[in-house]
Amino acid sequence: MSLVTLDNLSQHFPVGGGLFAKPAILRAVDGVSLTIEEGETLGIVGESGCGKSTLARTLIRLNRPTGGRITFDGQDITTAPEAGLRPLRRRMQMIFQDPLASLDGRMSVRDLVAEPLDLLRIGTPKERTQRVHELLRKVGLSPDHAGRYPHEFSGGQRQRIGIARAIAPGPDLVICDEPISALDVSIQAQVVNMLQDLQDELGLTCLFITHDLSMVRHIADRIGVMYLGKLVELAPAADLYARPLHPYTRKLLSAIPVPDPAARRDEAPATDEIPSPLDLPSGCRFRSRCPLATELCARIEPEMADHGGGHLAACHHARPPEDGDPIPSNPRTKQESEDA
Repeated sequence: MSLVTLDNLSQHFPVGGGLFAKPAILRAVDGVSLTIEEGETLGIVGESGCGKSTLARTLIRLNRPTGGRITFDGQDITTAPEAGLRPLRRRMQMIFQDPLASLDGRMSVRDLVAEPLDLLRIGTPKERTQRVHELLRKVGLSPDHAGRYPHEFSGGQRQRIGIARAIAPGPDLVICDEPISALDVSIQAQVVNMLQDLQDELGLTCLFITHDLSMVRHIADRIGVMYLGKLVELAPAADLYARPLHPYTRKLLSAIPVPDPAARRDEAPATDEIPSPLDLPSGCRFRSRCPLATELCARIEPEMADHGGGHLAACHHARPPEDGDPIPSNPRTKQESEDA
Protein backbone atom coordinates (compact mmCIF):
# COMPACT_ATOMS: atom_id res chain seq x y z
CA MET A 1 0.00 0.00 0.00
CA SER A 2 1.30 3.47 -0.90
CA LEU A 3 1.97 5.81 2.00
CA VAL A 4 3.01 8.75 -0.19
CA THR A 5 1.98 9.56 -3.75
CA LEU A 6 3.40 12.46 -5.76
CA ASP A 7 1.53 13.33 -8.94
CA ASN A 8 3.29 15.73 -11.32
CA LEU A 9 4.78 17.64 -8.37
CA SER A 10 6.51 20.94 -9.16
CA GLN A 11 8.41 23.49 -7.09
CA HIS A 12 9.48 26.65 -8.92
CA PHE A 13 11.28 29.67 -7.50
CA PRO A 14 11.50 33.19 -8.97
CA VAL A 15 15.09 34.41 -9.32
CA GLY A 16 16.16 38.00 -9.81
CA GLY A 17 13.78 40.45 -11.44
CA GLY A 18 13.04 43.99 -10.40
CA LEU A 19 10.85 46.99 -11.05
CA PHE A 20 10.91 46.63 -14.84
CA ALA A 21 12.23 43.09 -15.27
CA LYS A 22 10.44 39.82 -14.86
CA PRO A 23 12.19 37.29 -12.61
CA ALA A 24 13.64 34.14 -14.11
CA ILE A 25 12.06 30.87 -13.00
CA LEU A 26 14.17 28.18 -11.37
CA ARG A 27 12.41 24.84 -11.89
CA ALA A 28 13.92 23.03 -8.90
CA VAL A 29 11.36 20.22 -9.10
CA ASP A 30 9.44 19.91 -12.35
CA GLY A 31 6.70 17.34 -12.78
CA VAL A 32 7.87 14.49 -10.53
CA SER A 33 5.53 11.53 -10.06
CA LEU A 34 6.29 8.59 -7.76
CA THR A 35 4.98 6.52 -4.87
CA ILE A 36 6.55 5.41 -1.60
CA GLU A 37 5.18 2.14 -0.29
CA GLU A 38 4.65 1.48 3.40
CA GLY A 39 7.76 0.04 5.03
CA GLU A 40 10.08 0.56 2.05
CA THR A 41 13.16 2.73 1.63
CA LEU A 42 13.15 4.81 -1.53
CA GLY A 43 16.52 6.29 -2.45
CA ILE A 44 16.81 9.49 -4.48
CA VAL A 45 20.17 10.18 -6.11
CA GLY A 46 21.64 12.76 -8.45
CA GLU A 47 24.23 15.49 -8.75
CA SER A 48 24.22 18.55 -6.48
CA GLY A 49 21.51 20.97 -7.54
CA CYS A 50 19.29 18.39 -9.22
CA GLY A 51 16.38 19.06 -6.82
CA LYS A 52 16.66 16.13 -4.39
CA SER A 53 16.43 18.16 -1.19
CA THR A 54 13.78 20.49 -2.62
CA LEU A 55 11.69 17.44 -3.48
CA ALA A 56 11.95 16.23 0.12
CA ARG A 57 11.12 19.60 1.65
CA THR A 58 8.13 19.99 -0.67
CA LEU A 59 6.89 16.46 0.03
CA ILE A 60 6.84 17.15 3.77
CA ARG A 61 5.26 20.56 3.07
CA LEU A 62 8.11 22.71 4.37
CA ASN A 63 7.70 24.33 0.94
CA ARG A 64 4.31 24.97 -0.60
CA PRO A 65 4.31 23.26 -4.02
CA THR A 66 3.91 25.28 -7.19
CA GLY A 67 1.88 22.55 -8.89
CA GLY A 68 0.92 18.91 -8.78
CA ARG A 69 -0.45 16.86 -5.93
CA ILE A 70 0.86 15.31 -2.70
CA THR A 71 -1.13 12.50 -1.09
CA PHE A 72 -0.14 11.17 2.33
CA ASP A 73 -1.91 8.02 3.51
CA GLY A 74 -4.84 8.77 1.21
CA GLN A 75 -5.15 12.43 2.27
CA ASP A 76 -4.45 15.26 -0.17
CA ILE A 77 -2.10 17.66 1.63
CA THR A 78 -1.05 19.75 -1.39
CA THR A 79 -2.79 22.95 -0.32
CA ALA A 80 -3.66 22.08 3.27
CA PRO A 81 -3.23 25.03 5.65
CA GLU A 82 -0.74 24.76 8.51
CA ALA A 83 -3.57 24.07 10.95
CA GLY A 84 -4.63 21.13 8.80
CA LEU A 85 -1.07 19.83 8.56
CA ARG A 86 -0.40 19.96 12.29
CA PRO A 87 -2.01 16.56 13.09
CA LEU A 88 0.15 15.00 10.33
CA ARG A 89 3.43 16.51 11.54
CA ARG A 90 3.68 13.71 14.09
CA ARG A 91 3.66 11.18 11.25
CA MET A 92 6.21 12.93 8.99
CA GLN A 93 9.68 13.77 10.28
CA MET A 94 12.99 14.78 8.72
CA ILE A 95 16.67 14.15 9.44
CA PHE A 96 18.74 17.02 8.07
CA GLN A 97 22.14 16.95 6.39
CA ASP A 98 24.10 19.08 8.86
CA PRO A 99 23.45 17.93 12.44
CA LEU A 100 25.13 20.99 13.98
CA ALA A 101 23.03 23.45 11.96
CA SER A 102 19.78 21.58 12.64
CA LEU A 103 20.24 21.49 16.43
CA ASP A 104 19.82 24.63 18.57
CA GLY A 105 23.11 25.00 20.43
CA ARG A 106 21.35 26.76 23.32
CA MET A 107 19.20 23.73 24.10
CA SER A 108 20.26 20.63 25.98
CA VAL A 109 19.92 17.20 24.42
CA ARG A 110 16.95 16.52 26.67
CA ASP A 111 15.15 19.65 25.42
CA LEU A 112 16.08 18.99 21.79
CA VAL A 113 14.76 15.44 21.74
CA ALA A 114 11.70 16.30 23.84
CA GLU A 115 10.74 19.38 21.80
CA PRO A 116 8.57 17.46 19.28
CA LEU A 117 6.84 15.74 22.19
CA ASP A 118 6.25 19.09 23.91
CA LEU A 119 4.91 20.78 20.77
CA LEU A 120 2.62 17.87 19.94
CA ARG A 121 1.62 17.47 23.60
CA ILE A 122 2.53 13.81 23.73
CA GLY A 123 2.58 12.37 27.25
CA THR A 124 3.18 13.96 30.64
CA PRO A 125 6.47 15.70 31.54
CA LYS A 126 7.63 12.57 33.35
CA GLU A 127 6.71 10.33 30.43
CA ARG A 128 8.55 12.66 28.03
CA THR A 129 11.71 12.44 30.11
CA GLN A 130 11.46 8.65 30.13
CA ARG A 131 10.90 8.72 26.37
CA VAL A 132 14.02 10.86 25.86
CA HIS A 133 16.15 8.39 27.82
CA GLU A 134 14.68 5.48 25.84
CA LEU A 135 15.41 7.22 22.53
CA LEU A 136 18.98 8.03 23.50
CA ARG A 137 19.57 4.34 24.22
CA LYS A 138 18.04 3.39 20.85
CA VAL A 139 20.50 5.59 18.97
CA GLY A 140 23.53 4.39 20.90
CA LEU A 141 23.87 7.22 23.42
CA SER A 142 23.55 7.25 27.18
CA PRO A 143 20.74 8.88 29.18
CA ASP A 144 23.56 10.67 31.00
CA HIS A 145 24.06 12.70 27.82
CA ALA A 146 20.63 14.33 28.21
CA GLY A 147 22.02 17.30 30.15
CA ARG A 148 24.77 18.12 27.64
CA TYR A 149 24.73 20.48 24.67
CA PRO A 150 25.35 19.81 20.93
CA HIS A 151 28.85 21.37 20.87
CA GLU A 152 30.00 18.74 23.38
CA PHE A 153 29.48 15.90 20.89
CA SER A 154 31.20 14.63 17.77
CA GLY A 155 29.53 14.89 14.35
CA GLY A 156 28.35 11.28 14.46
CA GLN A 157 26.89 11.72 17.94
CA ARG A 158 25.11 14.92 16.91
CA GLN A 159 23.53 13.08 13.99
CA ARG A 160 22.36 10.39 16.41
CA ILE A 161 20.70 13.13 18.47
CA GLY A 162 19.01 14.40 15.30
CA ILE A 163 17.77 10.90 14.55
CA ALA A 164 16.43 10.49 18.10
CA ARG A 165 14.62 13.81 17.70
CA ALA A 166 13.10 12.71 14.38
CA ILE A 167 11.74 9.39 15.67
CA ALA A 168 10.58 10.84 19.02
CA PRO A 169 6.91 11.38 18.06
CA GLY A 170 6.64 7.93 16.44
CA PRO A 171 6.45 8.90 12.74
CA ASP A 172 5.40 6.69 9.85
CA LEU A 173 7.61 8.49 7.31
CA VAL A 174 11.18 9.64 7.93
CA ILE A 175 12.95 11.71 5.28
CA CYS A 176 16.73 11.40 5.47
CA ASP A 177 18.26 14.36 3.61
CA GLU A 178 21.87 13.25 3.04
CA PRO A 179 22.23 12.31 6.73
CA ILE A 180 25.73 10.88 6.34
CA SER A 181 27.39 13.31 3.92
CA ALA A 182 28.75 15.52 6.72
CA LEU A 183 30.20 12.56 8.65
CA ASP A 184 33.57 10.85 8.56
CA VAL A 185 33.66 7.76 6.37
CA SER A 186 34.38 5.60 9.42
CA ILE A 187 31.12 6.82 11.03
CA GLN A 188 28.86 6.64 7.99
CA ALA A 189 28.40 2.86 8.06
CA GLN A 190 27.53 2.96 11.77
CA VAL A 191 24.80 5.56 11.22
CA VAL A 192 23.40 3.72 8.18
CA ASN A 193 23.29 0.41 10.07
CA MET A 194 21.55 2.13 12.97
CA LEU A 195 18.94 3.63 10.64
CA GLN A 196 18.26 0.21 9.13
CA ASP A 197 17.87 -1.33 12.59
CA LEU A 198 15.47 1.42 13.64
CA GLN A 199 13.46 0.98 10.46
CA ASP A 200 13.07 -2.74 11.11
CA GLU A 201 12.23 -2.20 14.78
CA LEU A 202 9.79 0.69 14.34
CA GLY A 203 8.35 -0.19 10.93
CA LEU A 204 9.40 3.11 9.37
CA THR A 205 8.98 4.18 5.76
CA CYS A 206 12.06 6.09 4.56
CA LEU A 207 12.96 8.48 1.79
CA PHE A 208 16.78 8.44 1.65
CA ILE A 209 18.40 11.26 -0.29
CA THR A 210 22.08 10.98 -1.14
CA HIS A 211 24.72 11.49 -3.81
CA ASP A 212 26.61 8.37 -2.69
CA LEU A 213 25.55 5.65 -5.12
CA SER A 214 27.85 3.07 -3.53
CA MET A 215 26.01 3.47 -0.21
CA VAL A 216 22.40 3.76 -1.37
CA ARG A 217 22.43 0.37 -3.11
CA HIS A 218 22.73 -1.27 0.35
CA ILE A 219 19.95 0.82 1.89
CA ALA A 220 17.19 1.31 -0.65
CA ASP A 221 14.54 -1.05 -1.97
CA ARG A 222 14.03 1.22 -4.99
CA ILE A 223 16.13 4.07 -6.35
CA GLY A 224 15.06 7.16 -8.28
CA VAL A 225 17.53 9.23 -10.30
CA MET A 226 16.98 12.99 -10.68
CA TYR A 227 18.48 15.39 -13.19
CA LEU A 228 17.73 19.13 -13.29
CA GLY A 229 14.41 18.80 -11.49
CA LYS A 230 13.22 15.73 -13.40
CA LEU A 231 12.98 12.09 -12.37
CA VAL A 232 14.74 10.29 -15.23
CA GLU A 233 14.85 6.70 -13.93
CA LEU A 234 13.16 4.71 -11.17
CA ALA A 235 13.73 1.02 -10.50
CA PRO A 236 14.29 -1.66 -7.87
CA ALA A 237 17.81 -1.14 -6.51
CA ALA A 238 19.29 -4.40 -7.80
CA ASP A 239 17.79 -3.87 -11.26
CA LEU A 240 19.07 -0.30 -11.49
CA TYR A 241 22.65 -1.40 -10.88
CA ALA A 242 22.37 -4.49 -13.08
CA ARG A 243 20.86 -2.74 -16.12
CA PRO A 244 20.76 1.06 -15.92
CA LEU A 245 18.68 2.25 -18.86
CA HIS A 246 19.23 6.01 -18.84
CA PRO A 247 22.59 7.37 -20.07
CA TYR A 248 22.72 9.75 -17.10
CA THR A 249 22.33 6.87 -14.64
CA ARG A 250 25.19 5.06 -16.35
CA LYS A 251 27.33 8.16 -16.17
CA LEU A 252 26.68 8.38 -12.41
CA LEU A 253 27.47 4.72 -11.93
CA SER A 254 30.69 5.01 -13.91
CA ALA A 255 31.87 7.64 -11.43
CA ILE A 256 31.71 5.28 -8.43
CA PRO A 257 35.28 4.79 -7.17
CA VAL A 258 36.79 1.37 -7.88
CA PRO A 259 38.85 -0.15 -5.01
CA ASP A 260 41.66 -1.14 -7.39
CA PRO A 261 43.08 2.08 -8.92
CA ALA A 262 44.80 0.02 -11.63
CA ALA A 263 41.55 -1.57 -12.76
CA ARG A 264 40.22 -0.39 -16.11
CA ARG A 265 36.56 0.25 -16.72
CA ASP A 266 34.45 1.39 -19.61
CA GLU A 267 33.24 4.89 -18.88
CA ALA A 268 31.06 7.40 -20.62
CA PRO A 269 33.03 9.95 -22.65
CA ALA A 270 33.53 13.37 -21.09
CA THR A 271 30.93 15.92 -22.17
CA ASP A 272 29.98 19.52 -21.46
CA GLU A 273 29.10 20.92 -18.07
CA ILE A 274 25.60 20.83 -16.57
CA PRO A 275 23.32 23.39 -18.25
CA SER A 276 22.10 26.34 -16.23
CA PRO A 277 18.82 25.48 -14.47
CA LEU A 278 17.63 28.95 -15.52
CA ASP A 279 18.25 28.17 -19.22
CA LEU A 280 17.26 24.56 -19.76
CA PRO A 281 17.76 22.78 -23.11
CA SER A 282 14.73 22.04 -25.23
CA GLY A 283 13.42 18.50 -25.27
CA CYS A 284 15.48 16.16 -23.10
CA ARG A 285 17.39 18.10 -20.44
CA PHE A 286 20.31 15.68 -20.59
CA ARG A 287 20.78 15.83 -24.35
CA SER A 288 23.59 18.43 -24.22
CA ARG A 289 25.72 15.90 -22.29
CA CYS A 290 24.41 12.68 -23.78
CA PRO A 291 26.43 10.60 -26.27
CA LEU A 292 23.18 9.20 -27.70
CA ALA A 293 21.37 12.48 -28.34
CA THR A 294 19.53 12.83 -31.65
CA GLU A 295 17.33 15.42 -33.28
CA LEU A 296 14.33 13.72 -31.65
CA CYS A 297 15.81 14.41 -28.20
CA ALA A 298 15.99 18.14 -29.00
CA ARG A 299 12.37 18.30 -30.17
CA ILE A 300 10.45 16.11 -27.75
CA GLU A 301 10.90 15.71 -24.00
CA PRO A 302 10.83 11.97 -23.18
CA GLU A 303 8.20 10.66 -20.80
CA MET A 304 8.58 7.96 -18.18
CA ALA A 305 7.99 4.51 -19.68
CA ASP A 306 7.91 1.11 -17.99
CA HIS A 307 10.57 -1.25 -19.35
CA GLY A 308 9.43 -4.21 -17.28
CA GLY A 309 9.57 -5.17 -13.63
CA GLY A 310 8.73 -1.66 -12.47
CA HIS A 311 11.86 -0.26 -14.14
CA LEU A 312 10.92 3.19 -15.45
CA ALA A 313 13.09 5.47 -17.57
CA ALA A 314 12.53 8.76 -19.39
CA CYS A 315 14.73 8.40 -22.46
CA HIS A 316 14.03 7.96 -26.18
CA HIS A 317 16.99 5.54 -26.35
CA ALA A 318 16.46 3.63 -23.09
CA ARG A 319 17.24 -0.03 -23.75
CA PRO A 320 18.91 -2.84 -21.86
CA PRO A 321 22.65 -3.19 -22.52
CA GLU A 322 22.20 -6.61 -24.11
CA ASP A 323 20.37 -5.03 -27.05
CA GLY A 324 23.74 -3.85 -28.35
CA ASP A 325 22.99 -0.12 -28.28
CA PRO A 326 25.98 2.23 -27.86
CA ILE A 327 25.10 3.15 -24.29
CA PRO A 328 27.95 3.64 -21.76
CA SER A 329 28.31 0.48 -19.69
CA ASN A 330 27.93 0.24 -15.94
CA PRO A 331 31.06 0.54 -13.78
CA ARG A 332 32.41 -2.99 -13.68
CA THR A 333 35.98 -3.81 -14.47
CA LYS A 334 36.71 -5.98 -17.49
CA GLN A 335 37.78 -8.80 -15.20
CA GLU A 336 34.47 -8.58 -13.32
CA SER A 337 32.60 -8.68 -16.62
CA GLU A 338 34.49 -11.82 -17.67
CA ASP A 339 33.83 -13.45 -14.29
CA ALA A 340 30.11 -12.69 -14.58
